[in-house]
Amino acid sequence: MKKNNQKTLFSAPGGKSYLVPFILITSLFLLWGFAHGLLDVLNKHFQGVFTMTKAESGLVQFSTYIAYFLMALPAGMFMKRFGYKKGIILGLCLFAVGAFAFIPAAYLHSASPFLIALFVIACGLCILETAANPYSTILGPEESGAQRLNLSQSFNGLGWIFGGEESDPFTLTKPYILVGSVVLLVAILFIFTKLPEVQVEEDTDAEEKEYVPASGTASMWRHPQFVRAIIAQFCYCAAQTGIFSFFINYVTEVDTSMTNIEASRILAFGGMALFMIGRLSGSFTMKWMSPARLLTWFALADAVCMALVVVSVGTVSLYALYLSFFFMSIMFPTIFALGLEGMGSSTKKASSYIVMGVAGGAFAPMLMGYIGADNMAIGFV
Repeated sequence: MKKNNQKTLFSAPGGKSYLVPFILITSLFLLWGFAHGLLDVLNKHFQGVFTMTKAESGLVQFSTYIAYFLMALPAGMFMKRFGYKKGIILGLCLFAVGAFAFIPAAYLHSASPFLIALFVIACGLCILETAANPYSTILGPEESGAQRLNLSQSFNGLGWIFGGEESDPFTLTKPYILVGSVVLLVAILFIFTKLPEVQVEEDTDAEEKEYVPASGTASMWRHPQFVRAIIAQFCYCAAQTGIFSFFINYVTEVDTSMTNIEASRILAFGGMALFMIGRLSGSFTMKWMSPARLLTWFALADAVCMALVVVSVGTVSLYALYLSFFFMSIMFPTIFALGLEGMGSSTKKASSYIVMGVAGGAFAPMLMGYIGADNMAIGFV
């Protein structure tokens, strides 16, 4: 008899439901979506408040995304030794410490304390992503892992919507205090909630043995899809971060009548709303179309959108920029899930390496800011 959709997505091999753990994990995506939404607004306003060039304002993203490169492997090692639950709690605690660090930073009238606080937050986010992304994919059948992760990450887009609404780096202190408090409460909830420590079966499948024998790290690199996922994640995160970081710059340059605040609202309620819709619709579309094929079509569509953005033909280019949010929406979770397919007992370690790919976002904004110093459209090349 065919199982219903809920059982197909969230059922354990023995029939037990993973729905409640999935809901708790999904709440994490909402929290770091909010943090990243605030980050993208900071980029533009640091240019004005601290008299930074476009390239210098890329330090906002650099201080955040470089943490993913530095923390991903230690996070994976921590998870391998102590499990997903303790990893999540550690990530939440670091997240809260960084958020509360915005209080003293606001009184020091310098960009550096904010950048340090963002780095600490990002260390926490890196640990959370290293834990929550693979945990979400394995809370049910492997074949629906990409669908489940896209569903979880759609709430990341919801957090981005509310995070992107703020307009000044100093008024952002209050939202960070709020999110830090919420993060602490969520950490306490995880401490007192029993979560299944999902054990990935050892490599029993013949095909899986071919790619991931029990010999350790070296064998992971024999899995071509895993290697491609790291490269793809690096490139995607570079592109996504660049688009998010200089969205306000581009929009206000193309439409000179638009203010920074108006552009930030379009980013939050236009671009990020399309981002969330894309992930929700993508998750359901994957019931009928393979994740790899859907990813291919969306990537091609986004490349067309970027070409229109670069040629800068007024309203058409603006709508192409907005639409790019919809098509890029499924990329991170889908690349992540595809890269972990068949990794078996190496899943936690493989997750760390794919998370390292997020470091692509550390370099793209500075490069885009340099290229597009006089004309932001050129930076989108």
